[in-house]
Amino acid sequence: MHLAGPYLLAAVLAGLGAYGVLARRNAVLVLIGVELILNAANLLLVSVAAAGGDRWAAGNVLTLFVITIAAAEVVVALAVVLAVYRLRGDVDLDDVDLDDATVGEGQR
Repeated sequence: MHLAGPYLLAAVLAGLGAYGVLARRNAVLVLIGVELILNAANLLLVSVAAAGGDRWAAGNVLTLFVITIAAAEVVVALAVVLAVYRLRGDVDLDDVDLDDATVGEGQR
């Protein structure tokens, strides 16, 4: 298998993900950018494993770990985004100020 195609696709995915993380203000779009970067890494791991350079299938196993960690990251991040949305009414990252958040009396 020639690796130029998967490498190019992984580079495009990583570039789009980096743009999504750095240029977007909406928290959900930033999360999508992070997922694109993780998927680019998964594509590289599986491509190298399929090319025959991976004797113990470590690329495939690492890909499963990355998918598991990405799923946990999405759950936690969406919970935080939902909490910010309930508090503020929007998920614009420029307007989020943690010092201005209201906390219940028993939690201070």
